[in-house]
Amino acid sequence: MNRVVMQTDLPGVKLLKRGKVRDIYDLGDQLLIVASDRISAFDVVMPNGIPDKGKILTQLSRFWFEQTADIILNHFISTDMEDFPANIQPYREQLEGRSMLVCKAEPLPVECVVRGYLAGSGWKEYQQHGTICGVTLPPGLPEYGRLEEPIFTPATKATTGHDENITVEKMKNLIGTQLTEKIIEVSLAIYQRAHNYAEAKGIIIADTKFEFGIYDDQLILIDELLTPDSSRFWPLDDYEPGTTPPSFDKQYLRDYLTEIGWDKSPPAPQLPETVVKQTRTKYLEALKRLTGRELNEEEA
Repeated sequence: MNRVVMQTDLPGVKLLKRGKVRDIYDLGDQLLIVASDRISAFDVVMPNGIPDKGKILTQLSRFWFEQTADIILNHFISTDMEDFPANIQPYREQLEGRSMLVCKAEPLPVECVVRGYLAGSGWKEYQQHGTICGVTLPPGLPEYGRLEEPIFTPATKATTGHDENITVEKMKNLIGTQLTEKIIEVSLAIYQRAHNYAEAKGIIIADTKFEFGIYDDQLILIDELLTPDSSRFWPLDDYEPGTTPPSFDKQYLRDYLTEIGWDKSPPAPQLPETVVKQTRTKYLEALKRLTGRELNEEEA
């Protein structure tokens, strides 16, 4: 395995933001998004990372951006270092395989979640109120059950702590009715295409979140897309409503942290090597099933 890249250091290049996983650099009218090997759970970054995780996320995002470009424009330009500006070239060792050159859009202040199954915070709200983000669902649905139709459930983007689920009406108040309706239409279309494609590859995409921005007065898709960090991936063969499905995402890590009794407050515990290796294996399996490709040899 490669060394774990927890943080990038590009002297002379303007660091715009260091998120839970990504380091974002400002290149003027473009951004350089670097996916580190950091991993977070319950909104806390773990002290040790997952080798090659950033490369897996980058390869998957590129795949999905290319697969959905006919539905909506996105910010992707290139993952090829040869296309990167001259001042980035000296940092090839840090960046190769885990960085993406993108258009610099103005992000919208909402997370756009599409749910096809009843899980996570959606299940908790459904148990209490029979709804998810104001959407009323039929009574008696099982946990992890498939919804009759996928639903759009927005959330506010939190810079720290948890995102907060909101109603579509509140989203309209934040960004306007026309933009909200366009985002809902596009989000459901992307999810439906991705779900159908993944199901044929033996993976259920239970839910996922999208981010959008405005570029050149147009709505475009930004950030990452349909990765194990932003989605719940379940193996189709092992899926049964009402029982906890195994996963190809970081639910395995969340389950481990719950089992050891961590209170979900910083600092997070050091992850044992077995958990690190198993998490990496799950991410690699998702990449292989969905794209038909291994992690690129020259990037592994």
